[in-house]
Amino acid sequence: MVASHPELTTLQLNFWSLNRTNLATTIEQIKSEKSQTFLAVLTGTTTLVAAAALWLELTTALEAISFVTGALCVWLVVRENVWNFPIGLMNVATFSVVFFQSRLFADAGLQIVYFVLGVVGWRLWLRGGENQTRLRLSRIGMVELVWLGFFVILSTLCLWKTLQQFGGSASFWDAFTTSLSLASQWMLNRKQLESWLGWIVVDAIYVPLYVSKGLYLTAILYAIFLCMAFIGWRQWYRSWNSDLQLSSEGAA
Repeated sequence: MVASHPELTTLQLNFWSLNRTNLATTIEQIKSEKSQTFLAVLTGTTTLVAAAALWLELTTALEAISFVTGALCVWLVVRENVWNFPIGLMNVATFSVVFFQSRLFADAGLQIVYFVLGVVGWRLWLRGGENQTRLRLSRIGMVELVWLGFFVILSTLCLWKTLQQFGGSASFWDAFTTSLSLASQWMLNRKQLESWLGWIVVDAIYVPLYVSKGLYLTAILYAIFLCMAFIGWRQWYRSWNSDLQLSSEGAA
């Protein structure tokens, strides 16, 4: 009979376990690289579409600038790059004028709030972590989620009635998307994964809303935002899950 070697068996198991881990990591890296490539293509496409629309006089220079900076900002957010904030500040400044001219008053006012939140978010991403370090990805707690839900409902009702008084168009949807956008931006500032779910809902509503207002280039932009939001959710989830696994291994 051949004598068994427990040490050899253990080494073999460790070898196969390591190989499986490396394979899973490689697959995730390939998926991540594909997502980043697709995002870069989307961002480049938005720039070309904006340039073509401006050349054909289908849009204004202001809307074209809003188009390009908006796509670039979302791309940087997906990559967890803090430079999304200065680009985002430029974006909200131009969009505030575009929306005001289209009588989407809530959206125009929202850009001002976004500007303030953008400054706050910039600070949080840089110094909002432990010991004033960079902020890490996290999940929203149930209590905070409930409070945000109450905020969206109350804010929507108040804005809806206010916009009706001022003769705003699409008052309810304008009020709802404004309120949900604020909640999503709050979560984004805190680098919470669930912020992408809010943006997915908002973008899905904005596309037909802007088409009805004749803002076709902006509608295309938000359709691209919708695709980016799905990618952002997947990318952030992978990063969060990877950080969670590393933390578990460190604790072990």
